[in-house]
Amino acid sequence: MTYPVPAKQVETLYEIKKSKFIACAGFANSRESAMALLDSVKQQYPDARHHCWAYVFGNPSSPTSAAMADDGEPSGTAGKPILNVLQHKDIGDIMVIVTRYFGGIKLGAGGLVRAYSAAAQQAIDALEVRQEVRLETLNVDIDFKHEQFVRHLAEQAQGQIGSCDYTSSVLMAVKLPENAVDNFKQQLAAIAFSINECEI
Repeated sequence: MTYPVPAKQVETLYEIKKSKFIACAGFANSRESAMALLDSVKQQYPDARHHCWAYVFGNPSSPTSAAMADDGEPSGTAGKPILNVLQHKDIGDIMVIVTRYFGGIKLGAGGLVRAYSAAAQQAIDALEVRQEVRLETLNVDIDFKHEQFVRHLAEQAQGQIGSCDYTSSVLMAVKLPENAVDNFKQQLAAIAFSINECEI
């Protein structure tokens, strides 16, 4: 199953009452990659007081994980509005960070919610997306003579070979688009390979 994900990173600026909200949106499909993006933004704007963020991993219709942080702003005024914007968009594997520079005029809790929402929305509107294909991993135990055939099948199915262990046979982790798995299994079954499914 495919779903839209960020094609590249974007940055937008939203200003209200002299406060600047710099929103960065980009691809992240793990906590590690999301935190790496956050670190890069912090390095870019080291003097900013707040770097608030939210992410959604996996297919947006059934995310595998979602999280947010207010980073010192009043509870519920920053991370939650950003996450709320993400949850109403059909985009998965996304991280949005909104960096705030205070302009000297307090916005109040309601004003902060609106500003963080608007900043996140602006970044999403500027975002280009591409289709992400979810891959399923099959562990295939084969004879050496069939290795090239399996590699060829995987390539035809627009999949990829993960790990490959050589012992008395070849144990290959084959990653395939979900819609290609059944056909791949049928082709392997025809030559009696043993296949054990595993979690991604």
